[in-house]
Amino acid sequence: FFRAMESNRLLHNSETGSKPLVLGVAAIGAVCAGILLMMSNSATQLYSSPVVTTSRPVISTLSGVAQTPYVQRSSSQVSYPQPVHVPSAQTSEQTFGMEQPSQTTASVSYVGALMMVPVALLASIKFFTKRTSVHVAPIQDMASTGNEWAMAVATSAKPPRELNRMKEHQIQIIKDMSQWAEENLLRLAKDPATNWQPQDLLPDPEAPDFEEQVAELRKRSMALPDDYLVVLAGDMITEEALPTYMTMLNTLEGTRDISGADDSPWAIWTRKWTAEENRHGDLLNKYMYLTGRVDMKAIEGTIQRLIGSGMNPQTDNNPYLGFIYTSFQERATKISHGNTARMAKEAGDEQLGKICGLIAADESRHEQAYTRIVEELFRRDPNGTMLAFQDMMQKQITMPAHLMEDGFHSENNSGRNLFSDFAAVAEKLGVYTAEDYTDILEHLINRWKISEFTGLSPEAEAAQKYLLALPARFRKLSARVAARKKAVGTAKFSWISNRPVEI
Repeated sequence: FFRAMESNRLLHNSETGSKPLVLGVAAIGAVCAGILLMMSNSATQLYSSPVVTTSRPVISTLSGVAQTPYVQRSSSQVSYPQPVHVPSAQTSEQTFGMEQPSQTTASVSYVGALMMVPVALLASIKFFTKRTSVHVAPIQDMASTGNEWAMAVATSAKPPRELNRMKEHQIQIIKDMSQWAEENLLRLAKDPATNWQPQDLLPDPEAPDFEEQVAELRKRSMALPDDYLVVLAGDMITEEALPTYMTMLNTLEGTRDISGADDSPWAIWTRKWTAEENRHGDLLNKYMYLTGRVDMKAIEGTIQRLIGSGMNPQTDNNPYLGFIYTSFQERATKISHGNTARMAKEAGDEQLGKICGLIAADESRHEQAYTRIVEELFRRDPNGTMLAFQDMMQKQITMPAHLMEDGFHSENNSGRNLFSDFAAVAEKLGVYTAEDYTDILEHLINRWKISEFTGLSPEAEAAQKYLLALPARFRKLSARVAARKKAVGTAKFSWISNRPVEI
């Protein structure tokens, strides 16, 4: 029932979701009333008529309380039930007398039961309608926060598995992949001498016409709408929280950089990946600063809060889970930056389009690295990797900036969450959507050839079937949500000086 109520909360907004919710609560109240009335009726019958039983005791399983046998002593003397505490499952022949209650007592039981009905109904309605009164952006949550609205679908078949730590043979597999990592990962990293750097795409501060270059940049940026600036700022803030992501990678058993300068291929890859990713936030941050269109202090405060809050991708220090997560996440960021590149060009800012396009290309190359790792894990341990893939999709892919906060948004927007509103703008603008989330899942299923595995263990085979059915289930639910979706209003973002943006 609670799963159904949660689905109702997520599939409807507060207006459309309240009617079926109250009907559901009313049904519960009716059932409770019936149970209470039956209990009262049973009590009346018990107290108003003699009871004759055999000498066999009736032992309760609750708290060591037993009902003693009711032994008929004569035709005119009948004992009535009285609970007796016994320390063990032994019988007792002792029976205590009890004065027979009157019909008035039974009537009071009826009245008490009836009084409980409205109390239960009011309490339930207050509780549930309070929950539904909070704004939820269903599709945006799927696209950006781990898909709360889709969680009921993803977990309805069976509860999420808890893989937690790797088994011993899996730890050995990761160790044995060290040579593979050196041959297949490190060659994907770019040489800093030939790779692009942020300054290649920004006005040159040493050039005589530096001020003219900045003026031209600011002129181009004037065509960028506020909703686009919100998404670009949110993407930049996500990139700037890079220390958190390196920390997450260094929690993974068997691949972590223990000393900070290990010479293992896994550690070298993590540092090179981090170095490349670092350019993304640097470039977007400087570009947005030069536009003069955003409140940089509010953005910087959000970055500091986000890094301080960290993230919880639920990878449990397990590289199987961690590399599935990064495979998904790199493709998601590639899609997001690719769409902002396209939109910038459409708005007339070709240079910003080039910037976002180069970042998207980096994310694509990083996606290749992580999907290859998982592909190799499937080759070496198909059962364990299949179960890990299922586990991550049941948990849902939580976006890395899901703990984003600026210190103002909730107060300025009726208690709404900053990240949820940012995700709502991205969804509405078409930068990253629920459909993208499902497309990524389907891409990874095809990339890792999930349907072609045979000879799996019973558990892994069940996980395989679950994964293959998941995209269709997500698409069906996504279509239902889209059909019911309605505009919520506007949100004020501190990043753009509290100018309102439609969500």
